[in-house]
Amino acid sequence: MQGTRCHTGRMSSSTGQLFRITTFGESHGGGVGVVVDGCPPLLELDEGDVQPDLDRRRPGQSRLVTQRDEADRVEILSGVADGRTLGSPIALLVRNQDHRSGAYDHLAELYRPSHADWSTEAKYGVRAVAGGGRASARETIGRVAAAAVARKLLRERVGVEVLAWVEQVHTLRADVDPATVTLDQVEADPTRCPDPVAAAAITGAIEQARRDGDSLGGVVGCVARGVPAGWGEPVFDKLEADLAKAVMSLPATKGFEVGSGFGAVGMTGREHNDPFVIGPDGRPHTTSNHSGGIQGGISNGEDVLLRAAFKPTATIASAQRTVTRSGEEVTLEAKGRHDPCVLPRAVPMVEAAVLLVLADHWLRQEAVRAGAPD
Repeated sequence: MQGTRCHTGRMSSSTGQLFRITTFGESHGGGVGVVVDGCPPLLELDEGDVQPDLDRRRPGQSRLVTQRDEADRVEILSGVADGRTLGSPIALLVRNQDHRSGAYDHLAELYRPSHADWSTEAKYGVRAVAGGGRASARETIGRVAAAAVARKLLRERVGVEVLAWVEQVHTLRADVDPATVTLDQVEADPTRCPDPVAAAAITGAIEQARRDGDSLGGVVGCVARGVPAGWGEPVFDKLEADLAKAVMSLPATKGFEVGSGFGAVGMTGREHNDPFVIGPDGRPHTTSNHSGGIQGGISNGEDVLLRAAFKPTATIASAQRTVTRSGEEVTLEAKGRHDPCVLPRAVPMVEAAVLLVLADHWLRQEAVRAGAPD
């Protein structure tokens, strides 16, 4: 009909097949949250199982991150009774409290460099100016909350543990052994870098970037321990493919690698191949782990190792060239409460991305093996 516009597209806010989540909410709306569908019944669960992960993600936890003052207290609205999951959808809600939408009024008619302002408006014809709407990292609250459920499920039912850490900020690299790094080491410093020498240098670099009106990027490393052999579904749902999609859907990500990653191009096949031996459990194990625990898209029983690269935070206090919606070229000097480096708060986000994929693939493997002979 003339004068109308048919729009059949939708904003993708769901992921997973058997352990499926749908996140909702905007940065400066009433709240953000998630619906988790597919969690098995009889898992002991309450807010205390979810809150610690949200506390690691929340703003204002140190001088190195945004000072937005949010407690990020989670509420379980459904799917749990008498402290146990029912097998029905679990709704988790975090209400926004310290949102200052008026701080974004000056951005309504222009596009911030390297943000989603222009691209979102080009797609939908409208955008949430305050906080970037769904493009804000605040959307990840839903993922982190859902992943806390996945964490407990995987830990208790399978024995899987997932841990991430800051491995690099700008040109500063940490010395971290994925096989031995612990949560206590990661949480010992606000940078979430478990190498004390590198952590001190990273702190200084982040504080200098803030003073300079600039920002820094870096790399988050992650290990998943205890993942059995057999998870992953070739051809299109390879385990590393689903992990890549999950991690690369996080805000500010620009790169992903498993095992040796891009470093493999500098190795020969003889150097890169992981030799097999029979381990104490009577099963094949590798003597090295250049594969990062995944071969042919399927877990091989070794630690799953991955890295995620994050760009420098797009919001900086320095003057930048941009344009308005009417086509006028202007200069923008951003204001507000922003992270000079996303890496410390990205650590629980990367863990969440990995946990959600692993929970989904565990349930998918259980379905594949159901009824199969031992």
